[in-house]
Amino acid sequence: MTDNPLENLRVVLVGTLYSGNVGSACRAMANMGVRHLRLAAPNIQDKNWIEGQKMAVHADDVLNGREEFATFEEAVADCVAVVGTTARGGLYRQHVRAPRDCAAEILARAATGPVAIVFGREDKGLLNEEIAQCTHLIRIPVDEGYTSINLAQAVLVTCYELFTASGRYQPPREKAPPAPQAQKEQLMKMWREMLEDIGYMDETKADHMMQGIHRVFSRGVVTKDDAALLLGVARQTMWAHRNPGVPPIGPRFRSEP
Repeated sequence: MTDNPLENLRVVLVGTLYSGNVGSACRAMANMGVRHLRLAAPNIQDKNWIEGQKMAVHADDVLNGREEFATFEEAVADCVAVVGTTARGGLYRQHVRAPRDCAAEILARAATGPVAIVFGREDKGLLNEEIAQCTHLIRIPVDEGYTSINLAQAVLVTCYELFTASGRYQPPREKAPPAPQAQKEQLMKMWREMLEDIGYMDETKADHMMQGIHRVFSRGVVTKDDAALLLGVARQTMWAHRNPGVPPIGPRFRSEP
């Protein structure tokens, strides 16, 4: 068992032709917290791996740590699940699912042991005999007009769905607390005074126009920092209007009440 099932994912590239695609796949893997790469029966044309090293960028540790196997069977022998990717249809490929639809199931398997995520050759994909050895089949949803996906892009999309399903990404949270209603009302009062002061609206139309201002602010002024900033804008605008030619100075321009 592992607290991080991503550590048990093994991206397996079968019969890959171009080292640049391998390097790009390494970068995609590293972006999504997947670090283990296996090459099954690689047929790399660039024997010096120059393009692969270049495309891996800062994921060279993934590239350099790759494992190579003579056959597909050897590459997946220790895996508790083998997830094949396919863009083609056919009798034995009808049970495909989108990566998002089975990501949780794949991660549950990965919590118990190594899971292979298998990608086929750039020109032919996975062969039928390889598909037959897969416990799961996935297909990335694409427009029917063009179903072929670059190898590294397929790795990225698939690993992204698994990374997202793992719950390891925590989006940033707003640091400022929500603005209390009293502060929002102070903001509306200040903006009304400011808009009248600079001639944007006169008193006879203020009630009507402020309904529109309220509507805009109710959708955008969420935190205390938001309200304080806009209070400061109103104060400084009024001061500048009342004191033309005098540069703004001093704490009167702080946003705090």
